[in-house]
Amino acid sequence: MSTAEPAKEPARRGLRGFLRRLTTSQTELEAAELQEDLDRYGATPIASCGQRRRFCVAGTLRTVTLRPRGGVPSLEAELYDGSDVVDLVWLGRRKIAGIEPGRMVRAEGLVSVQDGRKVMFNPRYELCPAAGQ
Repeated sequence: MSTAEPAKEPARRGLRGFLRRLTTSQTELEAAELQEDLDRYGATPIASCGQRRRFCVAGTLRTVTLRPRGGVPSLEAELYDGSDVVDLVWLGRRKIAGIEPGRMVRAEGLVSVQDGRKVMFNPRYELCPAAGQ
C-alpha cells in the first residue's frame, strides 16, 4: 500500500499544474518561468535592485532600439525577468551581435534610475540559451 501512495502524489501535482496552467494567463506563466531561471544564472530579481549598486540580472530582451544620447549613438534594450524591467544601454554602439528581442541575456553592472526607470549603462553581458536548451 505504501508503494501506491507515491504514485498518486505526482498525479495530483500534475492535475494541479494542469489546472493552474488553464487558469493563469500566458503572461503570468512566462513571468513565473523567467523567475525560475534567476537562480540558474545567479541573478538578482530586477524588482529587488536598488539604485547606485552593482547587480547581476538575467531575463529576456523585450525591445532593442538605436537611440542617440547626447549626440552619441546608443543601443538600448529592455530586459524583463518576470518581476520588473531594466534598460540596458550601450553608449557608442549601433549594433551588438546577438542582442535582439526574445534573446535571454545575463547582464552585470551599476543600476541607476533615470526618469523613473532602472538603467544599466555599458553592462557586461552574456548571451544565454533559451530555457529548456
